[in-house]
Amino acid sequence: MTPAPYAVADDDLVLLTDLYQLTMTQAYWKEGMHGRATFSLFFRKLPPPRRFMLACGQQHAAALVSRLRFADAQLDALAGTGLFDDAFLVWLKGWHFSGDIRALPEGTPVFANEPFMEVEAPIAEAQLLESLVMNLVQPETVLASKAVRIVLAARGRPVVDFGLRRMHGIDAAVRGVRAYRAAGLEGTSNVLGGLRHDLALRGTMAHSYILAHDDEREALRAFARHYPGTTLLVDTHETLKGVGKVIEIMREEPSLGVAAIRLDSGDLGELARGARALLDEAGLREVKIVASSGLDEWQIEALLAEGAPIDAFGVGTEMGVATDAPVIDLSYKLVEYAGTPRLKHSPGKINLPGGKQLYRRLGDDGRYAGDVIALRDEPGLDGEPLLRPLVVGGRVVAEEMALADGARERVREALGKLPEALLALDPGEAPYPVALSPGLEALRRRL
Repeated sequence: MTPAPYAVADDDLVLLTDLYQLTMTQAYWKEGMHGRATFSLFFRKLPPPRRFMLACGQQHAAALVSRLRFADAQLDALAGTGLFDDAFLVWLKGWHFSGDIRALPEGTPVFANEPFMEVEAPIAEAQLLESLVMNLVQPETVLASKAVRIVLAARGRPVVDFGLRRMHGIDAAVRGVRAYRAAGLEGTSNVLGGLRHDLALRGTMAHSYILAHDDEREALRAFARHYPGTTLLVDTHETLKGVGKVIEIMREEPSLGVAAIRLDSGDLGELARGARALLDEAGLREVKIVASSGLDEWQIEALLAEGAPIDAFGVGTEMGVATDAPVIDLSYKLVEYAGTPRLKHSPGKINLPGGKQLYRRLGDDGRYAGDVIALRDEPGLDGEPLLRPLVVGGRVVAEEMALADGARERVREALGKLPEALLALDPGEAPYPVALSPGLEALRRRL
């Protein structure tokens, strides 16, 4: 395998799977089971604080799996396990995904039991994708769904990602920025993530910079000289005295053009009011106030409800690890094989059989009125069909669906169409109608 001790190389992603995916694939091969299978990706219930999720990562996953191949290094590694026949490894050498994938567009609001994507391919191809696809979709959906709540709480004020240092590994930190862009964040401090996913780079300074200097005021002055129009951190010692020092250097050198101050500790509401009063009294009404320090959507909502004059928010750990709902009950289940719908009957884990389509209806008020999960080719249903072809015959056919700009605009549009009750942040019931079509309901009952 490719030496990569701290990250997974693209060539090795074909092995980013659970062992039973490979052993089942070998069993299918030995038994001559080459029929086409359909697998559906969905979750069974919303996490308790969430009223909707943002589907994110599924199109990235679909595009990636179309490129997977078993190279000699990966086949040698599998041979070393002693679990796989030589003839099967020869077959794997020619393995590639030749099937079809239909997916929701990135940034689509999604609810329980609704398919994010459906994979149709010979069963040995579709089975091997399960673990990788779930791993790709899970974090981006979780992070986008957390981030959009913070965007809602901020009421149009810019939100910047500060979470890199405490996120769960390199991959989550970089791909998380992709999810944040879709959710509507204004920027990120994560240089690699921001450059890779085209989200504006934003940052201020750390307390260590102030502490490395003998005088706080001169530290602030020096940094402002290096970076005109910057944001200065004012709470290293005493916050309001720090604000006073910013005012002093601005009076002495107006050309510094300090754009904002950042509050990172203490009672943010009280300190923001005090800082705003000082800045306004000094004639610096144009200087903004940025708040950080362990913020989440509820704290932001509370600060703004009490009238705190905060212009932007930096959010780190609470968003970066989605502390209140870090996982969804994501599943990738076989729903059809060799032309026959399949239905799992395990208690609490029943899936919906057959290939499907998802329809979303608009009410007279222009907001979403409900969804219908239907059989893929079932006629006579109202609403917009949301599952769209992304990969056909192993080739990506709709790359524009996965572009970051499209997802961001899609989320912005969807927030204006979701029922008001679904936009609330507090835990609670907010029923959204998701029904089964007559055809799907009849099939489920028959099976």
